[in-house]
Amino acid sequence: MDDDLRDRVRAEAETHALYNALKHGSDPEVGAIMGPLMGENPDFRPHGDEIPGVVAPVVAEVSGMDDDERRARLLELDPESVEELEAEDEEEDAVLPDLPNADEYDEIRMRLAPNPNGPWHLGSARMPAVIGTYKELYDGWMLCRFDDTDPETKRPDLDAYDEIIDAIEYLGFEPDEVLKASDRVETYYDHARDLIELEGAYTCSCPAEHFRSLKADAEPCEHRDKSVETVREEFEAMVDGDYSDGEMVLRVKTDIEHKNPALRDFVAFRMVDTPHPRPEAEQYRAWPMLDFQSGIDDHLTGVTHIVRGIDLQDSAKRQQFVYDYFGWEYPEVVHWGHVQIDAYDVPMSTSTIKARIDDGALTGWDDPRAPTLASVKRRGIRGEAIVDAMVDLGVSTSNVDLAMSSIYANNRDLIDDDADRRFLVRDAAESDADGRDRLPSGSVESFALAGDTPDAGHPPLHPNHEDRGDRDVPASGGVLLEADDVPAEGERVWLKGFGCVRRDGDALAWVGTDIALVREENVPVVHWVGAGDDEHVRVRLRTMDGDVVGYAEPGYADYDVDDVVQFERVGFARFDAAPADGDEFVAFYAHP
Repeated sequence: MDDDLRDRVRAEAETHALYNALKHGSDPEVGAIMGPLMGENPDFRPHGDEIPGVVAPVVAEVSGMDDDERRARLLELDPESVEELEAEDEEEDAVLPDLPNADEYDEIRMRLAPNPNGPWHLGSARMPAVIGTYKELYDGWMLCRFDDTDPETKRPDLDAYDEIIDAIEYLGFEPDEVLKASDRVETYYDHARDLIELEGAYTCSCPAEHFRSLKADAEPCEHRDKSVETVREEFEAMVDGDYSDGEMVLRVKTDIEHKNPALRDFVAFRMVDTPHPRPEAEQYRAWPMLDFQSGIDDHLTGVTHIVRGIDLQDSAKRQQFVYDYFGWEYPEVVHWGHVQIDAYDVPMSTSTIKARIDDGALTGWDDPRAPTLASVKRRGIRGEAIVDAMVDLGVSTSNVDLAMSSIYANNRDLIDDDADRRFLVRDAAESDADGRDRLPSGSVESFALAGDTPDAGHPPLHPNHEDRGDRDVPASGGVLLEADDVPAEGERVWLKGFGCVRRDGDALAWVGTDIALVREENVPVVHWVGAGDDEHVRVRLRTMDGDVVGYAEPGYADYDVDDVVQFERVGFARFDAAPADGDEFVAFYAHP
């Protein structure tokens, strides 16, 4: 190793050691910085045996500094890395706002209240992300209560109960208790009976349009002053299923002249002719409305804090009337605005997604084009990445936008260190109906190798972890390149992990392995695979904008389902399936 190279190694090692020490709040170690050092400086690798001896004294010097000295020195050497560290510190310090009056409760008890009318879309993740995080912050208690008391308009999907629990676990949380509202109908009946005895409810057979007109004019209907005995009898007839849909409802008696018409004598129970899909609940015809059912359950399960959308402000006010009748204290409420997520053409609507699946536009809830948790999970995106992005939105009452790029950035931080690198040469894209290809693609071109070339390339499995070794990419049958990477006649490219070659007609002539060509002469670095039949495997990469097919290096066949690799210059992808017939491996594209 000459003196110039030795000085470069010392300088790079000092920067890495300072950054490592400040990032982790501890003294650096030689082994911890060797991977990044060698990964970012390929020309150091031929001197791998000598490098640790140069690095060790530098690490010892940094270990003798305090944090102020380390930060000041790193600011001299690499100001941008100090800014990066400060940004990370700010992110770590950012937490959700304190829950209102939290110190007045012995235990913080919160609930998720999903409607199981289908698997969750991405927007649904905000509720468990925030409530689960609050549970952890306060060492609290979390209920998952399925609000499934609408067997018709938002008819429950029997598979969705387990799918939603799986989604909560995917996001990294576990409910302390799980309830189904449809198992608790008798409880709601009992509380309705109590409310009737308190003269807080009455049965009403007004046609819906007629009552709507009366309510708008702040006028009571003729049924409002029925005797308790009559109301009791008619409610029991509702329970017995003696009325059909629309014939009779039970209303909570509020203030018929309330300034907000939505709060005037609202419906607590209605008749539904359609049987519930759950066998345990199919006998019921009188079903509670969500505001009544949810309000009763929140009290009975001891919920202290409710997080709900700003559009549900009236729900809290309706429920407050019921709580006042019973003499209960209403939970604390935090309202937030809607979240919108970019990058998808399909709306975040359970009914819309289901319709797209039914008409064949999507292959299922885990189609990469679907804005669902099942989809991003299959793409190899970790639940933690979604939770962090959702928590960062806070709980503002304003509507907020979430860029998928923030989820991708979070996920990249989580998976990059473990993801092996592999080559995928893209042959063609099978576009979606709109003809869009997110990933560039073109026909693959094959070239023979001329001259005294190696039989294989040996790029590292991971540029930051030299200890993991190199991979063998065979090239005895020539190489395949993407059309955009093919050099013009007489021009050169650097085949990553192989060396430099020059275009000579239908062949690539060997130039050598002098890395200075890349650094000083701007020779482009490209990925590639061997052209021989046994030197690559066929891969179908499923993306948000259609399938991309191509050829991966043969080592890709050794992975297992759920393994994530980074196809260099393409992006991260999750191994989904090995070929059943020896044809194509299937991978799902995660993100760049």
